[in-house]
Amino acid sequence: MALSSAHDQVESAYVDTARPLRPQDDPFYEAPTGLAALAPGSIIRTRQVRIAFLGLVPQRGITAWQLAHRSNDLNGEPEVAVTTVLLPRDFQPEGQHRVIAYQCAIDAISDKCFPSYALRRGARSWGALPQFELLLIAEFLARGYVVTLSDHEGRGGYFGAPREPGHRVLDGIRATLRLPELGLDDGTPIGIFGYSGGGMASSWAAELAPTYAPELNLVGAVLGSPVGDPGEAFLKLNGGLNAGLPALVVSGLRHIYPGLGRVIRQHASVDGQRRLDALEEMTTVSAVARYAYDDFDDYLDSALADVLASPEVLEVFDDLRLGKNVPDCPLLVLQSVNDQIIDVDDVDVQVGTYVDGGARVRYLRDRLSEHISLMVIGMPTMLDWLEQRFLGGEAPTGTSTVSSVAGSARAWAGYLHLVGSTARTLVGRA
Repeated sequence: MALSSAHDQVESAYVDTARPLRPQDDPFYEAPTGLAALAPGSIIRTRQVRIAFLGLVPQRGITAWQLAHRSNDLNGEPEVAVTTVLLPRDFQPEGQHRVIAYQCAIDAISDKCFPSYALRRGARSWGALPQFELLLIAEFLARGYVVTLSDHEGRGGYFGAPREPGHRVLDGIRATLRLPELGLDDGTPIGIFGYSGGGMASSWAAELAPTYAPELNLVGAVLGSPVGDPGEAFLKLNGGLNAGLPALVVSGLRHIYPGLGRVIRQHASVDGQRRLDALEEMTTVSAVARYAYDDFDDYLDSALADVLASPEVLEVFDDLRLGKNVPDCPLLVLQSVNDQIIDVDDVDVQVGTYVDGGARVRYLRDRLSEHISLMVIGMPTMLDWLEQRFLGGEAPTGTSTVSSVAGSARAWAGYLHLVGSTARTLVGRA
């Protein structure tokens, strides 16, 4: 497909088939000839699509664009990435707008879990986390934000890969600003937001922005339970209730780290390798339910500790660790002290690295929540902090451990607003 000077337009105003194609089968995601000649963030093609909660409840109040654009993978090689842009009700291009780059917790390899597919009307993605996150995304739209949703794992779905999620998020923002129909410009203020796997992707975007996309006007980044050290998370989760999560990471990363792939082929049993292959087609909820309490030790011909001590695996663990770069925009980090998935100590280290490097960080540690509940309980606090950054308020810094971030009157007012936007989404009027 040849490239135009701006971007290729689809023939119809909407792509609204009864059953959308999965990304692996959809020509919209294909790379054109001459991709390397384009600057990162350049739009290749666009289309409008319809959004539906769980693929079943059409959202009549949301206008959605999808942008295929140039980005870079883990090794800096050119690739096509896709970003979905959601517009608030009554959006007018000539207005003054604010953009939120919201990173979903994709947390899977299967393209059924990519936001660009899972959020579309007719998508079959039971157990894909972005479908549930639409209830939270609707709150941003209700507050008038333009929301960009990057397929930040790339077309391969390499959950846990370093750096490249940041490339795709930042290039998705660039593409959003360049879409003529939105009337945005380079000075448009932008906030970054993500929780759990989305918090990890948001961390990469915030860390890489000063060197990869310094022209973007980033006002702040919210990093909710941002993982910190994926290698340590693997050790914590293996053999436990959420053992499917580290298995998903290994299943994907074996394809982009040749050394890790060799170690798996050498030491994993046939049953273990079939397990990793099966995970590539599972949604997050399915993988967690199917492989609860599985232990990698049961699928290896050597002790897990010995395999993890191999140079190839240690190299991967080191490469995945966040904190090698320091963000220059203000940060809010929110973490549960009793998180059953992400260890608070790992997030403490990530925050400490940022602070030591001179970053402006407000770090809130919550005692009475756990991983999943904090995402909802913490929404008013995270939203209020980000709105203050758009208003130009001075960013607070420092670390506090609180009983609960739900303890303020402002938080309860935020919950009422969140309940309203959630109810509207459930009936198709986000």
